[in-house]
Amino acid sequence: MIELAAAFAVAGAASNAVGTAFQRKAASASSRGGLRLLVELVHRPFWVIGMAGVICAALFQSLALVNGPLALVQPLFILELPFALLVAAPLMHRRLPRSGWWGVGGCVAGLAVLLVAAAPHGATDHAPLVRWIPALSLCVGAMAAAVLLAGRGRPPARRAALLAAASAIGNAMTAALLKSASGTFADQGFTAFLRSWQTYGFALAGVASVLLLENALQAGPLAAAQPALTIGDAVVSLTLGIFLFAERIRTGWWLVPEACGALLIVAGVLVLSKAVQRIVVLPAPAEKRHMAT
Repeated sequence: MIELAAAFAVAGAASNAVGTAFQRKAASASSRGGLRLLVELVHRPFWVIGMAGVICAALFQSLALVNGPLALVQPLFILELPFALLVAAPLMHRRLPRSGWWGVGGCVAGLAVLLVAAAPHGATDHAPLVRWIPALSLCVGAMAAAVLLAGRGRPPARRAALLAAASAIGNAMTAALLKSASGTFADQGFTAFLRSWQTYGFALAGVASVLLLENALQAGPLAAAQPALTIGDAVVSLTLGIFLFAERIRTGWWLVPEACGALLIVAGVLVLSKAVQRIVVLPAPAEKRHMAT
């Protein structure tokens, strides 16, 4: 079932990338923040399309988590970064420089090397409460600290990165709770799913993550928000998978290719971030220029 989990995870990454790109387009046209931003965005068609992508991503993610370990599924969401940039470029009437394609290749190749070398395995769907309490406490505390450090008056790129990092932690926490709730649904049925506290936990964490993401996308450039969002999600998810669900990765000499894959991913992200700063603005279509005049 590992192959099926990987396929669902890739589909989820693509759907989430579409959602992020459309949400970015909607959020960039607003100057509001907090809950007022979310209230305004609900009435924007681009935001509705973006939320549809996020919902599809959640469905694919739950299917992936039922069939595979958290340490496999969430790192595959690193593919959301190149997907998001490739979707956002034409949506925002931009063209990605040639160096951006090298960044995309670095992310994909690094992820492949990392996952093949690590070979995550040994997952369970449930964790005892004695593990949940410290894990959730640390995640919530880290999210609160990131939000406080991203107060108004900070540089836009820093605010976007910090808020995206908080959203990434929330996404990882949501995935861990979703894995447990999905396992309950698969093993015991819908009634037990509704009685599980993890069901309401992942819903609450998911809403908080979406709110943080909206503010991150509105606070600064996508080049600052997306790397923190994607890489942060993968790192925290890997940690939660090992701590909560007793998932394992290969160690020993396998740590060498794992480190090489991780470095290649980081290099690809940095190249992509710089490429986005040199993105080319395309001329508006003739009919839009005519409407503007």
